Amino acid sequence: MAVETERIDEILIVRINRPEAFNALDPESMMLLREKLIEFRDDPELAVAIITGTGDRAFCAGADLKHTTAPATPFAAAHLAPYEVGVRDGAYVRAITISELAIPKPLIAAVNGHALGGGLEIALDCDLRIAAPNATFGLPEARWASVPAVGGASQLLRAIPSAVAMKMLLTGDRIDAAEAHRVGLVSDVVPGHELIDTALALARRITANGPLAVRAIKTLALRSFDLPLTQSIAMEQLMWGLLRDTSDRTEGRRAFSERRDPRYRGA
Repeated sequence: MAVETERIDEILIVRINRPEAFNALDPESMMLLREKLIEFRDDPELAVAIITGTGDRAFCAGADLKHTTAPATPFAAAHLAPYEVGVRDGAYVRAITISELAIPKPLIAAVNGHALGGGLEIALDCDLRIAAPNATFGLPEARWASVPAVGGASQLLRAIPSAVAMKMLLTGDRIDAAEAHRVGLVSDVVPGHELIDTALALARRITANGPLAVRAIKTLALRSFDLPLTQSIAMEQLMWGLLRDTSDRTEGRRAFSERRDPRYRGA
């Protein structure tokens, strides 16, 4: 299967599995990835997802240009029908970003190799990014007379300094894992054989926290990023108020006083 999943307790590993194509996504596998992420979003037993690729060469090399034809649907018809997402005549009816799926749970990108084009866009849609030393990152669309069309330019400019982002966008050049770490695109670079274990350890640290608080923090991070400071703080206060009377918050304070691990219920 082009996209495989593995459940480990509250954690879901989502693995892009097209190593013969550097884990590039054709329209069918992109839709399958979307379906797996919707299943993760809607499963109350799952709390964190890790997205990675099969093998040690590529996380995802973006769209599979060899198997992506020109769409039969006129652009206006597809673009103005936002809920018509799918594949028709071997092409996307409409591409969709992971952020449009409104997933309230944390996503971790474990970048095990090349993250290019749509592959980097997938990583940018994740909340946390870690990488193996052989990882590379790039948006080469300008080289193929196109533009990043699934949030790549917008997300990259928010993730790293604009001078670095614009150099990558305008030249199509890649940066390696060390540079990605230096500019803050990834939080950690770890040996390739430790990448998934590191991602799992990070996911378990998240799942040990109050689940409502984790979702509230992600919501705040996404919705308040572009707000004026006063509105951002007002949103924080509102979210604090929503959590104030939860049983989890009471349990957290009790566990701290009793010097034990909290037992959260998500309520």
